[in-house]
Amino acid sequence: MRRSLAFVLVVAGAFLTTLAPLIRFYVSDQVVRAPLNRYERVRLEAPNASMFDMASLKLRRNMTLVAESTIRGDVKANGGDDRIAVWDSSTTVTDKATGKQVSLQAYRMAFDRRTALLVNCCAANVGGDVNVRMFGYGLLFPIANVHRRDYPFYDTTTRRTLPMRYSGEEEVAGLRTYRFVQEVPLVKVETMGVKMPGDMLGLGKDSYPQRVDRYFEAVNTQWVDPRTGIPVKQEQRITQSLRNRDGTGRLVVADADLVTVPEDQRHLAALSNESATQIAWTRIYGPVLALLLGLGMLCAGSTLTLMRRRDEPPPPVAPRGPDGRFGGLAAGPPPG
Repeated sequence: MRRSLAFVLVVAGAFLTTLAPLIRFYVSDQVVRAPLNRYERVRLEAPNASMFDMASLKLRRNMTLVAESTIRGDVKANGGDDRIAVWDSSTTVTDKATGKQVSLQAYRMAFDRRTALLVNCCAANVGGDVNVRMFGYGLLFPIANVHRRDYPFYDTTTRRTLPMRYSGEEEVAGLRTYRFVQEVPLVKVETMGVKMPGDMLGLGKDSYPQRVDRYFEAVNTQWVDPRTGIPVKQEQRITQSLRNRDGTGRLVVADADLVTVPEDQRHLAALSNESATQIAWTRIYGPVLALLLGLGMLCAGSTLTLMRRRDEPPPPVAPRGPDGRFGGLAAGPPPG
């Protein structure tokens, strides 16, 4: 019985010690990846926002804008390439008081599931424009590999890749997060075919109507869980303006500071904690536990084997014959 138990312990211990590196380097690579079928809704609110009403030609102040961002994973869009995730995102901005839609933005991003780096495939687009070229990161930071450094991030409004700079640590919804800030400089985003009264552009009552273009600038801040790469809070301080062609006149048409609502911050923190637990089990707890159990079983099996050998009776001593030889009695007369 002891011999059988020792054999089982040795075999099981060898299996577990072999399993430990497989969990760390193979299973972990399969688990620590962005999902294909992600579905997520996040709300941001901007109290005390202002927006120009083009219908009445008046600036509305002290509005509360609500931006609802929805992400849906398209599991078939990658053409069978399991290394790539394709997520569709849409953001609807509405006036909280009236429920009236103010703006809508939609885009599709394709990215490497392990690194989160954007790839240009699978009909990736911004507003239906498939000719855009996306580089850097877009929806996620490096999966479970966020460091205190700057990252290139693609901005869908200006369609440019700009640095997301590390700016310190901060606690959000009970999590220790890294804070990253991206400054989007003033850039023209739309050539408009309309004219605005010169006095509305600050050029005086006697000025004539001016052709204008739409300009955009923003400061985007993200608070990211470094264990997972999931942003748990976002802030978008945006300003949109209409400017005449020579830049002498300006009219601010949108000024808002959108921040993730506390309820969704807590939801994202819970999601990040769940993902962090899975990552820890495949990268740390699982391999270490398998290794310790395997070594313990090997030691226990070896100890039982040694104890069994110690308890066995010693082998019988071969008889010595009268002639002094081993192996039986001598056949002839006694010596001498």
